[in-house]
Amino acid sequence: MLNLAFTGFFVALLLAGLRRPFLWVLCYLYIDIVAPQIISWGFLSVIPTSLIAFVAAFGGWLALDGKEGTRFTWRQGVMLALLAYCAMTTLRADYPLPALEKWSWVWKALVFAIFLPLTLRTRLRIEAAALVMVLAASALIIDGGIKTALGGGGYGTLRIFVENNTGLYEGSILSCVAIAVIPIILWLARHSTIFPSDWRVWTFAVALIFACCLIPVGTQARTGLVCLAALCILYLRTARHRVLILAGMTLVAFAAIPFLPQSFVARMNTIENHEADQSAGTRLGVWKWTWDYARENPLGGGFEAYLASRVEYDTVVHDTSGDVTTVRREHVVETGRAYHSSYFEMLGEQGYPGLFLWLLLQASGLWQMEALRRRYRKRSAPEEAWVAPLANALQLSQVSYLVGSLFVGIAFQPFILMVIGLQCGLWSYLGRVGTPQVKADRAKPRARVERKMKVRPLT
Repeated sequence: MLNLAFTGFFVALLLAGLRRPFLWVLCYLYIDIVAPQIISWGFLSVIPTSLIAFVAAFGGWLALDGKEGTRFTWRQGVMLALLAYCAMTTLRADYPLPALEKWSWVWKALVFAIFLPLTLRTRLRIEAAALVMVLAASALIIDGGIKTALGGGGYGTLRIFVENNTGLYEGSILSCVAIAVIPIILWLARHSTIFPSDWRVWTFAVALIFACCLIPVGTQARTGLVCLAALCILYLRTARHRVLILAGMTLVAFAAIPFLPQSFVARMNTIENHEADQSAGTRLGVWKWTWDYARENPLGGGFEAYLASRVEYDTVVHDTSGDVTTVRREHVVETGRAYHSSYFEMLGEQGYPGLFLWLLLQASGLWQMEALRRRYRKRSAPEEAWVAPLANALQLSQVSYLVGSLFVGIAFQPFILMVIGLQCGLWSYLGRVGTPQVKADRAKPRARVERKMKVRPLT
């Protein structure tokens, strides 16, 4: 039955796109996030679902969709340069076959992020893309949240639909994305025109945010907890009643502790004692190795260059026998361990040029969203009031991702590249179309110049 539902929905989207080609773009967003071909065991599992949706989205835009005022922004140019550089490092990768395997999905994620802003020509399209991204991610988040609430979960054991450990189905990645999507959920609940704000929308939004907060508990991923803490702190920046909200957050945090699984509390305690945690020791060792590797290979070693890593570190082990506890150090040697950080992932695989392009892409997004937030924050007209909150939501979402990226290698995570595509689309739309108030503001300097240049008649 589930297989029929996924197949029917996919076919329905493809058919609907014949009338509205933009629906094929939304179809690809859904396919790339949910990956129904992984969950399905029938028709969808044997056809190139993602490729079909990708070709339909691009071909539909190229042949059938309008292109009035379409602009190519400089951030899309940065992504294009990063794509070209990744192609170059893949050709000279230290491990060609593993590098080609990663390249097979990275190029699609980057190309779609470059392409997405070209299709976001209206506010409705921007909102529709954000809505589909949230709803698609919510399929995984709700499933994981329900299982966590019913007592399931555990580090590496929370099963989302199927046994899979790739993409959003990996615990640490899902916990990071689940927290990053919260600001967009709140924006949709307040400003959506597709589902106007009412008690039903807010009920679903609050329940979904609660499920998002449960994902770090169910996956027991410390990344999610750090992202949630960072998001709460940053949210206070634009909140009206900061003290009241901070008090409420603190109260909820302390009230939730007795209900958390003991295994989750024990794992979170290792944040402050990295020497007792082998995972943390591996991270520090791999980061040191990557730094040394980049000094010898400043242009990077291509995708999956970490396979050459050799890490040595000591962990502190506590042995308890009765009332006596002994502490000893254990020397660990590991090879071929992943980077556990997007920053070191870029440094090791793409070298200093690739890391620079990636950081430029992220920093420029933070700057653009902050510029839009400041420009529109005092606008109260209905056609303008949605802009500053959306810019703030996309900025907070990106910051949550950047915090999570400190501890997870997700430099090319497709969902976050979609968020960047939304940022580029919003920036391009407002720069191209603007709003009535923006047009009036732009006309004022021109009018003043014309008045000054006007020649008075001789009397």
